[in-house]
Amino acid sequence: MQPTEDLVFRVSGVAESPARFRAQTRRFTVLVDEPEELDGTDEAPNPVEYVLIGFGGCLNVMAHLIAQELGFTIRRLEIELKGTLNPDRLFGRSDAERAGYKQIEVQLRVDADADEATLQEWLARINDRCPVNDNLSNPTPVTISVTSLQEQQPVT
Repeated sequence: MQPTEDLVFRVSGVAESPARFRAQTRRFTVLVDEPEELDGTDEAPNPVEYVLIGFGGCLNVMAHLIAQELGFTIRRLEIELKGTLNPDRLFGRSDAERAGYKQIEVQLRVDADADEATLQEWLARINDRCPVNDNLSNPTPVTISVTSLQEQQPVT
């Protein structure tokens, strides 16, 4: 089997306030905000909630795709995600713990025409093939750079 070409996803956006970010991806506009207790206006999920939302969405896609491959039907799928993080590093109070989630717990509740052994195989394949699970479970190289938006002074 020949390898396929890599997919590239892009998001761009602009800060509307210290807590609000308006992002564009494909033809979608997405708002990111913080709850009022974190100086936001509570008009949209915050970044770490979007991580869980993205994870849940990816699990949903993979669950249905793999169920089809295994030959069973999902009648109903409920996905519950819970992430725990310590905000001390985020707010600059301590660097004792990492800034991100310390733990993410996922509960899949499924009504399907599959036996227990098939559901265990289904779960193993979801764990192995879900791209967001892979990103959360393994280091991913990230490069962050900065460019000044200030007008360049003419060289004389």
